[in-house]
Amino acid sequence: MAEPIPLSEIEAARERLQGLAIRSPLVRLNVETSPIEIYLKLENLQPIGAFKIRGAGNAMAVAGSEALKQGVWTASAGNMAQGVAWNARRLGVPCSVVVPDHAPAAKLDALERFGAKITKVPFDEWWQIIVTHEHAGQTGVFVHPVSDRAVIAGNGTIGLELVEDLPDLDAVVVPYGGGGLSSGIASALRALKPEVPVYAAEVATAAPLAAAFAAGEPTEVEYIASFVDGIGSNRVLDEMWPLVKELLAGSLVASLEDVAAAVRLLAVRNRVIAEGAGATGVAAALNGDAGTGKVVCIVSGGNIDTAKLATILSEVV
Repeated sequence: MAEPIPLSEIEAARERLQGLAIRSPLVRLNVETSPIEIYLKLENLQPIGAFKIRGAGNAMAVAGSEALKQGVWTASAGNMAQGVAWNARRLGVPCSVVVPDHAPAAKLDALERFGAKITKVPFDEWWQIIVTHEHAGQTGVFVHPVSDRAVIAGNGTIGLELVEDLPDLDAVVVPYGGGGLSSGIASALRALKPEVPVYAAEVATAAPLAAAFAAGEPTEVEYIASFVDGIGSNRVLDEMWPLVKELLAGSLVASLEDVAAAVRLLAVRNRVIAEGAGATGVAAALNGDAGTGKVVCIVSGGNIDTAKLATILSEVV
């Protein structure tokens, strides 16, 4: 996939998501960062605490009720799994999720509440599912957390809202896990505001996109698990590279310490609870990496373990 998702598909996704995903607020970050005005798109306020409800909801609507009779499954560190499980419960269909063994307790607890069957596997085995779209024993409709076209279109509805709520925005910074969120938003911006750059945000402990941009192709990097569990891997997906290379202005890499500081800042200044991935874009914007003017940061989720949050708030990473 190398072409942006057409605006018509993103607009159709918005119609399907009426009554499922909320139109999340866009608020100013309460800091004095002149000449940067940082705005927060609060996807952590979605019913599942993350943006994934959009892509999952659209993908399952596109699949249709007949296909879903056999159930639905996904591979996810937690947030897409919640999006699929939440929608499966709503539709009354069985749901199974495969998660990496470091998936946080807060996300696993939510999956249990939604009635999903959970299978834990080592990270490398989990990543192979992301690459191959297959896992022994799984049946039903597979919703890929990243490269599913309908998932990307659902994510792109965020871009529609950004342009409507802040027409004079200057840049957008999006946490980068696999590219499904950033490419969806960038597809919408390419159609409506092509002059506005969309940047990926990565954490230094797992930044394969920055390495791919530097090398001109996907390349292996070291992946170090951390509290930033919603993004990061050891390689950009080959199937997503042509699309993100076309749509994204680059990758902004923040240190683990800067991301922790952004989590604290969001909690103290705006009373916003963000997971590590959700705060990564804010960390990059605060460093000035996205330029000046009106910079929108996507707070992609807020599903962080309370113990981890308490540790971060006590300034110990």
